[in-house]
Amino acid sequence: MNLLQHLNPKVFLVASALFFCAITQSIAQGEKSTIQFSGIVVDGDNSYGVPGVHVYIKRAGLGTVTNGVGFFSLPTLSGDTVTISAVGYKKQNIIIPERKDAGFTVLIDLQTDTTYLPVVEVFPYASPEIFKEAFLALDIRDERYENMEKNLNQQTLNEMARSLPMDGSLNHRYFMYNQIDRGANRFFAPSFSILNPFAWAEFIKSVKRGDLKKKN
Repeated sequence: MNLLQHLNPKVFLVASALFFCAITQSIAQGEKSTIQFSGIVVDGDNSYGVPGVHVYIKRAGLGTVTNGVGFFSLPTLSGDTVTISAVGYKKQNIIIPERKDAGFTVLIDLQTDTTYLPVVEVFPYASPEIFKEAFLALDIRDERYENMEKNLNQQTLNEMARSLPMDGSLNHRYFMYNQIDRGANRFFAPSFSILNPFAWAEFIKSVKRGDLKKKN
């Protein structure tokens, strides 16, 4: 004998209704298809793609990151909460809606998360009086500036200028002047030019060397 024949008709109807509801709910849950959630994450200030942004579903433990142009793609289910997180930006949550198609594309505009820290004043001294005493006792002399003042003394500069030897330009001028003077006086006896400063310089050097004493 069939077991169903011994059941109370009311109990049978209730059990059948509960079984039908369970089957319907199971079928409804099984009909959830995968939705490919993709998009581009941009910066709100310049609308450029932001790379390295975390896009993840915390409940499912799935996630990905945006590429170099801010693009991402992630398989999701309808009703999933997708979190978009990046350092320096405000976190956003997006709930995947019910869709008939298998794709869902969005443009996510991140907002900068600016945190202003309170001003912290750091003083190395315990009180303004101690700072005043230390400031007044501060020795701001610098040997480098003292040496610069000594080296830039006008008398020192004049002595350095007088002791400098002739450079290439002065030697060339002296040589060319001698050549011109020698060519102009080639038919005359050698003479000593009083107005020639180079000749005077050579004469003074010869006196210092003692050339005149050797000749005498």
